[in-house]
Amino acid sequence: MDTSDATFDFDVIERSREVPVVVDFWAPWCAPCRQLAPLLESAVGRHEDEVLLATVNIDENPLLAQRFRVMSIPYVKVFRNGEVTDEFTGLQSAHTIDAFVNRLVPSKADRLIEIGDEFSLREALELDPTNTGARLALARLLIADGAHSEVVPVLTPVSFDVQAAGLLARIQLADVDHPDIQAGLHAWEAGLNEQALSHMLDAVRGASDPAQRDTVRVAIVGMFTELGEHHPLTARFRKRLAQALY
Repeated sequence: MDTSDATFDFDVIERSREVPVVVDFWAPWCAPCRQLAPLLESAVGRHEDEVLLATVNIDENPLLAQRFRVMSIPYVKVFRNGEVTDEFTGLQSAHTIDAFVNRLVPSKADRLIEIGDEFSLREALELDPTNTGARLALARLLIADGAHSEVVPVLTPVSFDVQAAGLLARIQLADVDHPDIQAGLHAWEAGLNEQALSHMLDAVRGASDPAQRDTVRVAIVGMFTELGEHHPLTARFRKRLAQALY
């Protein structure tokens, strides 16, 4: 679709909350733009309604060119949820454009992860064994079912991930005979996040075994990641953890 200064917010910003929108900034006098256009149309067209393509003639819509700082053309931007999430400038090969558009469309593994049951998650991992999201989701289902022994092989391949490392640490600590650790783990599972972090921090302060102390630290950092970097508890307890460690 062609979009304009007057219709861009509806055509692109609002629509991008439902489906990715690729925006091609171009001009009639731009030869590379004319070469790029059919490549974009072909790449987007292979995904039916999963991706939309909008074009902006910058000569006719100078406000949009100014708004998005279009300094050279062709200039392609991707909008998701009202925000720019990817872009490129200049004429690209058909292969590069196909790969660019393909990244916007969920894979079969992604769709299985959205379903979220154990069967779907295991199928997703068969398709994409490196998918960290699928491994984390499956691990949480197994933990909820009490199948802790199955979690370790699921998460070990992605133990570099902070959340995966945190879950592995919590499993490792599950059988540790330490009142603060056990109280912290139980509180976390019950959704009592502040209480859980307080107990885990006390366990760090009182730990005499350096290895156990580090395992508790990893568990706490994983909890921070699950809460989110901007959560008030993360900010408060991250500072306390640093003080306890150093």
